[in-house]
Amino acid sequence: MPDYRYIVARPATGEVLHWNLPLSEVEFGPEISGPGSLSATLSPTFARSLNDMLDAGNAVILAERNSRLLWGGLIWRAEPQGPKLPIEASGFTSYLHRRHDLHGNLAGRGPYVEADPCEVIRDVWDYAQAQPDGDLGVVVDDTKSKAKTGTAKDPYDIPRWDARNLGEIVDELAEIDDGLEWSETVSWRGRRAERRIILGAPKLGRRREDLTFTTGANVIGEPHVIKDADEYAQWVIGLGAGEGKKRKIVTDGVRNGRLRLETKLETSEKDENKLKQRTRRERLARQILPTLTELEIVDHPAAPIEALRIGDDVRIRLYEPHTTYDGWNRILGWTVKPGEGETAERVTLKLERTVKPESDDEAEEQ
Repeated sequence: MPDYRYIVARPATGEVLHWNLPLSEVEFGPEISGPGSLSATLSPTFARSLNDMLDAGNAVILAERNSRLLWGGLIWRAEPQGPKLPIEASGFTSYLHRRHDLHGNLAGRGPYVEADPCEVIRDVWDYAQAQPDGDLGVVVDDTKSKAKTGTAKDPYDIPRWDARNLGEIVDELAEIDDGLEWSETVSWRGRRAERRIILGAPKLGRRREDLTFTTGANVIGEPHVIKDADEYAQWVIGLGAGEGKKRKIVTDGVRNGRLRLETKLETSEKDENKLKQRTRRERLARQILPTLTELEIVDHPAAPIEALRIGDDVRIRLYEPHTTYDGWNRILGWTVKPGEGETAERVTLKLERTVKPESDDEAEEQ
């Protein structure tokens, strides 16, 4: 069974306060464009003696597996329940939701005109950590995106009188179309845990031919594959720019032995070739009927837990009594449940299909 260790450190200095916190009922994991979370319970035997160390809002907790850090964050809640002491923590970006811009435009770094949202996020972290007692030692990578925020007529402005929440600013920037996604990582640098924000532009992750998840190998439990035809269609009518008779319209479809189902893709596309491409892409996405949002797995050479990365596309093959499934899915996050006693370690992947239909809002905006 893998060796797990839970470490408590000071947020500002990284000084380790406890190298092996005796926790049970542990669940933790990262997420895409979010801080991830950890929940656990401190053993009643140690709850009284270690309670002061678990200073909510002023302590870092790290989860280590076989000497490799998998997750880190800040403890936000430690509320006794009888003899037990449940603990709740969130990744380091949760700290920004407890901070505000008190100077306006991040102390003169803005307002922003045609600015890369990746750069603005770095400015948010720089501003937050430049304030007294605010340095978490978080490093943001130097990724650049092609997206822009703010214009000469309408700059991206953060007025002092609004005292904007810094976490909400990051969330807002991560929602820009074709902009960026982010996740958090931690790793040992000597005896200090390096805290890093990974940016992906426009997306995190890559196609992983080296990882597979298959029934009988590393897939356990009962995979919940949904066959919902609400979004299914073999025929897509693509509508582009223009009005009335001048509006561009293309149709993409295929006969495949199923009852004919159609859908409409509303866009403002002016280029007919681009409209054809989007319509075909929409048809291919809507011909994928099964949906898989979660998958329970165990550590296996076909996909070691240490090899999981947020945003990656992985192939999943299921041969279950109630369904057969073979497709590519994107990892949005996962939750680790370390083994306890006779219960084995388990990981629950959070997934979405790699190729998915455009939402109505996305289609109309593009």
